[in-house]
Amino acid sequence: MYLDAAFKSAVAASQRAPWQIEDVIGDDDVLDFSRPFLPEALARTSSLTALDADERLLVNHIRAHEYLGIFGLVEEFILPFVLDHARPQLGDDDDRTRALLQFASEEAKHIQLFKRFHTAFEAGFGHACPLIGPPAEVARVVLGHDPLSVALTVLQIEWMTQAHYVESVRGDPDLDPLFKSLLRHHWIEEAMHARLDTLMVEALARGRDADAIESAFAGYLEIVAYLDAGLAAQTEINLGIFERAAGRTLDSAGHGKFLAGQRQAARWTFLGSGMSHPRFRATLGQIAPAALARLDAVAPAYF
Repeated sequence: MYLDAAFKSAVAASQRAPWQIEDVIGDDDVLDFSRPFLPEALARTSSLTALDADERLLVNHIRAHEYLGIFGLVEEFILPFVLDHARPQLGDDDDRTRALLQFASEEAKHIQLFKRFHTAFEAGFGHACPLIGPPAEVARVVLGHDPLSVALTVLQIEWMTQAHYVESVRGDPDLDPLFKSLLRHHWIEEAMHARLDTLMVEALARGRDADAIESAFAGYLEIVAYLDAGLAAQTEINLGIFERAAGRTLDSAGHGKFLAGQRQAARWTFLGSGMSHPRFRATLGQIAPAALARLDAVAPAYF
């Protein structure tokens, strides 16, 4: 009964808040590069004291491009994962099927949205901004893990998105309005995705013994470590983008400070803020109480 109501609610919510890519970023829309895109809580540029204000704004823009680029990357594995979860019970529960297919459809829309943003960003920024990947290889590695490990990773990402918008983006009047609107529209749909993924985690954990769930949690930590390595590589890429855009090369001390500070900023943004989210912790504690202690032991590295 609880699941029936939850899936019905998900379908109804999706129908109440539909939007199209053109509603968010049209062909003629331009980003305002005189303003920050990401809130400082995520960009963490203030620690880059060797840079002037204009250069720190450059870093903010590069991180904003990374932000949506990494979201696009992870949604490339979330999409097939959700479809795989829906497929075995397509004929059993119409509301469940509709909710999960809508989830997948919205993730596909987000991937397209972020690709459109990438095009608009590079046009305004004036320099190529490569991203780690390719997405198919990242998806292959992540989806090679236990489905419960993947579902926990996805749940962390969904709740992370909610925290970013509510705690840092929504109340910041200085952000570029177009970028802020894009984040708002993404947040609207991800709110429902977080609820649906919670149901997926609970379903995948149901009937497993403690050892099986512990193994799945270990797999989740392996995925986190894999994504963390990708973020380190992206930070190196971002440094190169910055130096090309700024027209100067930092000295070795500047390199070290940039890489250390920005890598930790990325770790907090994409990993630590999700690991510490109360709703993620509540779900993990429900299916694997002992795993919370392990999470608490590793999470500070990502703060």
